[in-house]
Amino acid sequence: MTEEILINITPQETRVAIIQYGVVQELHVERAQNRGIVGNVYLGKVTRVLPGMQSAFIDIGLERAAFLHVADLWIPKSSQSENLPIEKLVFEGQTLLVQALKDPLGTKGARLTTHISIAGRNLVYLPQESQEGQIAISQKIESAEQRERLKTVMHGLMAEHCPKVSGSFIIRTSAEDAPHDELINDLRYLQATWATIQAGTQQKPAPSLLHQDLSLAERVLRDLAGEATTQIRIDSAENFEKLSEFSKRYTPDQTHKLVLYRGERPLFDLYDTESEINRALGRRVDLKSGGYLMIDQTESMTTIDVNTGSFVGAKTFDDTIYKTNLEAAQTIARQLRLRNLGGIIIIDFIDMHTKEHQDMVLEELRKHLARDRIRTTINPFSSLGLVEMTRKRTRESLAHLLCEPCHVCAGKGQTKTAQSVCYDILREVIREHRQFNPREFRIVASPDVIDRFLEEDSVHLAQLIDFIGKPVRLQAEASFNQEQYDIVLN
Repeated sequence: MTEEILINITPQETRVAIIQYGVVQELHVERAQNRGIVGNVYLGKVTRVLPGMQSAFIDIGLERAAFLHVADLWIPKSSQSENLPIEKLVFEGQTLLVQALKDPLGTKGARLTTHISIAGRNLVYLPQESQEGQIAISQKIESAEQRERLKTVMHGLMAEHCPKVSGSFIIRTSAEDAPHDELINDLRYLQATWATIQAGTQQKPAPSLLHQDLSLAERVLRDLAGEATTQIRIDSAENFEKLSEFSKRYTPDQTHKLVLYRGERPLFDLYDTESEINRALGRRVDLKSGGYLMIDQTESMTTIDVNTGSFVGAKTFDDTIYKTNLEAAQTIARQLRLRNLGGIIIIDFIDMHTKEHQDMVLEELRKHLARDRIRTTINPFSSLGLVEMTRKRTRESLAHLLCEPCHVCAGKGQTKTAQSVCYDILREVIREHRQFNPREFRIVASPDVIDRFLEEDSVHLAQLIDFIGKPVRLQAEASFNQEQYDIVLN
């Protein structure tokens, strides 16, 4: 399987599309305004020490001073300073190497730590750890045999490629099946990054930014591009040069794949990428056979319903269902990647009466999910004919990133009918008549609701006027949505 990567860069955002088999499989978006500082490394200056809060304020060059608590101070394990108060450990005017733990929020400054950690694709580097060459492994890798194998592999690679390495490493879950080349690239990248940070502490004044967490375009080279990648097209000459320099230094095996796109058509018009983004934001996904999927994303889970639609191509009804489900399994695997859906996912395939068909559909789903770089687990068909699966959440879904809840329905996907709103208003008028007993009422509502009062529900409005013995005036407000109304008392 080969793939091509498209990188569309504008001042306001970067978009990345991964193309396999001639169609878009994954989309990544990063917006300049939403890019935080978490992971950035600064040379900061202590501006104030607060013994009562066991914390200090650090100037790192931002609008507001950042916050460092004593618990986030890195102290060598061999040191006798472990239990000392913060006023004994730092002083005003001192320069500190710090890393952002949390972005500034509201009136609060960023939260910092002096425990520096640099994340790679498969490894996390802790350069300050005193036990050189120590290797820890993610708790999510549970197999004792696998943990021992990874330790042995890492010790061998470190001895061969980074014999003078200092500090320690954490092996991430993604390293479980990673080839040796990727681990070697990670080792080189992390060592080079730390060397750059150390040089910055000697050359730059405080406050200064020494290391910024990688941009999306740079993470493409570090995390997404691999042996299967044949070409990485970039439509910005300036950023092409920057990425080329980055690649030469940290991912030299990817440098020759970088291509500056100079075509007349916009880069994302290739492979119909723009249209794919718009389709990936909709609920319905049409299948080539005539069937379709309905994908509903909620806070707790995602549900996918498979329907035959207009497909009647097979000889028997059972064959029609089976072939629709097979095509759906392929499409579902792609849509999960394209939309970046994570967490619990429930798939309601069309009911199949034979276990053989169920097993083959499940196998088809597993085969296509094997291409997904995100970890997934799939359970067999339940007694209700549902497939339950999980996909690890790594970032926001495409819909959450690009969309917001409808201001009319507040994300429900539906609104009350004009008839229901009319009846709500009639009840509210009676309630306010009993409580306030005004001279008259004025109902302000959307044009559809007012039209209904003048036509279908005019009898009910007349009955209300007779009941309360007060005049009721109607006023249409075009800016109101269908559920919005106001009752004015005069």
